Amino acid sequence: MAYATARSIDVQEIPVIDMSGLGSADAAARMEVASRMREAAERIGFFYVSNHGVPQEQVDAIFDTSRRFFALPPETKAGVLINEIHRGWLAVGQSKMYAGAKVDLKESFLWGLELPPDDPDVMAGKKLMGPNHWPAFMPEMRGVLSAYYDSILDCGNRLLRGFALSLGRPADFFVPHFAKPLARGSMVYYPPQPADLGEQQFGVAPHTDYGGLTLLSQDMTGGLQVLNKAGEWVTAHPIPGTLVINVGDLMARWTNNRFSSNAHRVINTSGRERYSVAVFFDPSFDTTIDPRDLLDDASQAKYPATTCGEYIVGRFDKAFKYRQRAG
Repeated sequence: MAYATARSIDVQEIPVIDMSGLGSADAAARMEVASRMREAAERIGFFYVSNHGVPQEQVDAIFDTSRRFFALPPETKAGVLINEIHRGWLAVGQSKMYAGAKVDLKESFLWGLELPPDDPDVMAGKKLMGPNHWPAFMPEMRGVLSAYYDSILDCGNRLLRGFALSLGRPADFFVPHFAKPLARGSMVYYPPQPADLGEQQFGVAPHTDYGGLTLLSQDMTGGLQVLNKAGEWVTAHPIPGTLVINVGDLMARWTNNRFSSNAHRVINTSGRERYSVAVFFDPSFDTTIDPRDLLDDASQAKYPATTCGEYIVGRFDKAFKYRQRAG
């Protein structure tokens, strides 16, 4: 397939950052890692992390679960069809990134923070919050995905501390705002993409992520591409033992565009199946996102304040067919 080509890059363009220094007792070591994170977030909005603390056995388990789940027939997976709080199976054809785009050539299974029906926020009707939609036909899935989710959120909180330090704020500046996060996990399956689907067909069309931070595990198939500041698509190679981290629109907004929420896409030209697992680590529903929080001169704010829930729900309503109701 000749279209959607990207330049192969070296490690300096999307750096691999060793996270272990964030846990050091040495303030200089913590700041060294934080500074590298900030440089990447400002320059391209993407970086890899190693020594991230997510056990390899959890990564292996969730990819094994993903392969087995997506291999099931559609009529079985339809038993956990996506629901109104965005939990469950999202079939091919249900997602597109912007008006006019072709639907994405992918399937997903989505889950998030497990909340009981009597949770105060659930009872208040806050959207995207509630219990997960676990499949009775794969009972082991709940334990595997929940363990991975907990480890990823722990990693995300350590990244938030690093970013806070990098911005000259106390390490715990961001963390309380993610105490009850609107964080969604997504196992994703990309079938091999035939060339005859045309030049505008993608596994995921070019887009930016909506929220705070995205933490991605990808298999070794490849296909993730990032748009750099020069307007050039570059490859985000799979690197064993790492996670790919990228800045979302809300974090870019919160930092008054100091951090970059860069466009990216997936095109599976490998001829093989591709699997990935993303966790979109977004703040709590009612968190106010206000760039004045991080500015010395509030008059320089480029955006008005918004809330995480209002922003994310608005973006979801445009991107997913199941949320679009006639009339």
